[in-house]
Amino acid sequence: MNPYVPILALMAIAAGFAGFSLVATSLSGPKRYNRAKLDAYECGIEPTPHAAGGGRFPVKYYLVAMLFIVFDIESVFLLPFAVAFDTLGVFALVEMVLFVITVFIAYAYVWRRGGLEWD
Repeated sequence: MNPYVPILALMAIAAGFAGFSLVATSLSGPKRYNRAKLDAYECGIEPTPHAAGGGRFPVKYYLVAMLFIVFDIESVFLLPFAVAFDTLGVFALVEMVLFVITVFIAYAYVWRRGGLEWD
């Protein structure tokens, strides 16, 4: 038996479920649309065309987003290291410690500069 048959069967089941969900919601959902239902949901507040601070996002928003990406990438590197720790040896351990230290130095720098404080 081909080893890819179970994977293809799982993909077919997932695609069938996605298609069934789309068809079922379109058939059973409400059909009365109005302007309020088609607007973007703003947590119960009337949506405004511009942001409250003059139309621009604060720079700290982007800093937090970049920090999230940095720590997300760090976790992507740490997981395979943790899985293959026994076979990699001491060299990989030293490299991973240097990588974590580098990331935490950047984190400490941003924390010290006040990049994580919301005014």
